[in-house]
Amino acid sequence: MIIGLYEAHLPVKNLGISIDFYNKLGLKLAWRDEETAFFWIEEGRSWLGLWEGDEYKTPYHPSLRHIAFRVSFEDLKKSLEWLSSINIKPVPFGTRKSIEPFIRPYQENASVYFNDPDGNSLELMCFVNAPEELKGVTEKLSLEEWGN
Repeated sequence: MIIGLYEAHLPVKNLGISIDFYNKLGLKLAWRDEETAFFWIEEGRSWLGLWEGDEYKTPYHPSLRHIAFRVSFEDLKKSLEWLSSINIKPVPFGTRKSIEPFIRPYQENASVYFNDPDGNSLELMCFVNAPEELKGVTEKLSLEEWGN
């Protein structure tokens, strides 16, 4: 089921300084907002997420204890069955109530979440090709809503 690394995350004190540093390493900026930046490790395959914050004043964002494993879309559709077969319980992401896999059209990826024995957040994740009319949609869609 797992075919590679999709993403890993690091905390940073100053996002601008860190963006300059990772640019110097030759990594290509995939996207950023005010608190996060994502750099391609292997373009179209895996990336590094940088999260700005002061870990001494505020708790780490949950994503900082997180790794996403790359899977195929077909395997993601079967992920709940696979996790159940190896006695691992999926968990909802963020404020979601559902444990079902979901699609982020604006990021063109899909996910299901679970935890390791120490409570670290793990994810099975794949790329999807969003049609142009969905690329701006920021709400998370179920597989049924996605229709693939």
